[in-house]
Amino acid sequence: MTRTRSLASGLLTFSAAAVLALTSAGGASAAPAPSEGNANPSVASVTVDAGGAADYWTPERMQSAVPGDTLAGKALERGNRSSPLLVQKGKPATTKGTKGKSTIAQSENPVSHIGKVFFTMGTTNYVCSGNALNSGNHSTVATAGHCVNESGAYATNFVFVPAYDNGAAPYGKWTAKALYAPTQWVSSGDMTYDTGFAVVNPDSKGRLLTDVVGGSGTAFNQARGQSYTAYGYPQAAPFDGTSLWSCNGVAKDDTNNPQFGTQGIRCDMTGGSSGGPWFLGVGSDGVQNSINSYGYNGSAVMYGPYWGAVIQATYNNAAVS
Repeated sequence: MTRTRSLASGLLTFSAAAVLALTSAGGASAAPAPSEGNANPSVASVTVDAGGAADYWTPERMQSAVPGDTLAGKALERGNRSSPLLVQKGKPATTKGTKGKSTIAQSENPVSHIGKVFFTMGTTNYVCSGNALNSGNHSTVATAGHCVNESGAYATNFVFVPAYDNGAAPYGKWTAKALYAPTQWVSSGDMTYDTGFAVVNPDSKGRLLTDVVGGSGTAFNQARGQSYTAYGYPQAAPFDGTSLWSCNGVAKDDTNNPQFGTQGIRCDMTGGSSGGPWFLGVGSDGVQNSINSYGYNGSAVMYGPYWGAVIQATYNNAAVS
């Protein structure tokens, strides 16, 4: 059977240096449950206590956070419909990475609505990527499901840092007040539905997220095989997580695990890029239609979930909360 990999650069073990103690800041205040009233039983959500979450993320904790793609690997290790994810970098290609090695991914200037996501799961601090979306509440961020919930447990200390660049946070840290994911992801880690959404609090001036940084439109139930541009903050070598990178290409179905219904584009971004947005077309001005999810051993292809009715329902619930 074909074995899958996450988006990091080598087999990852949790050393004492990589594991940070969880503080009481930013804890989840409710257990995983379907959305209220069961109007959409395919959607699970939790309300988050954001107190202290922004202060929790010191520069030192941000720098030492573990790429969140390892959580996608845990989903498959729990008995999902494929062999366990292995952690391995993609193949080198043409463009110089931050460590001097060649990569397919292209270096980008910061984009105001794309940023890094930091969160705690259990006693470990993680980093992913995310994107602000246009929504009714002006406060919705898209990321990977494994950056929101792992094995039924929701993230704590969740913050979104738009336009992050080499430690700079020009728009501040936006703390989550609610997290949403498809029930299929929360209950079984089904890679078909590896997408999550965070609803963030206003900033210290009372402003809403997309009123400050802008946001992307969304598209669901689209034709397959379209051209995409994917963005993220890859952290595992040859990258270092300090800046934004992108890949572009025409999507092709995952023939190794067709049951996932996912599509892939040529890309070798590594751990930390999980949850970064896929835009239809070229550049970051298009509508978002997927996220960075997983890849395979020996292959420089990034796969993302198909945004169909279930992920649309999840977004719709988050966007009006």
